[in-house]
Amino acid sequence: MTGNALIHALVVGVFVGLLGRFVLPGRDAAPVWLAVAVGLGAALLGTITARVAGVDVAAPSGLRLAVQAGFAGAAVTLAVVTARRTPGPTRRSIHRWRTAADPSAPTDREGNQP
Repeated sequence: MTGNALIHALVVGVFVGLLGRFVLPGRDAAPVWLAVAVGLGAALLGTITARVAGVDVAAPSGLRLAVQAGFAGAAVTLAVVTARRTPGPTRRSIHRWRTAADPSAPTDREGNQP
């Protein structure tokens, strides 16, 4: 892979990652760094795939750019749409955890802790 192809893959990956992060639904769960990292990796994979397929990656090529952008777009879409934010502990679950760990916590008539 030439330096020119590497720089183009980096630019395409960052651009597609940022664009995908802010345009696609589910964007609250996917951090920016995740979308950019996935875009970079997929654009590099697109460059390698184009080279293996016989595309001249040393010279600027519309086909190489299309393959890079296609790989990056598909990967960023998949990453952003499937990203889920796991909810943190709630006030009620923390209270239950604390009272279950405290043997001196008050109990009701049946022996259950509130």
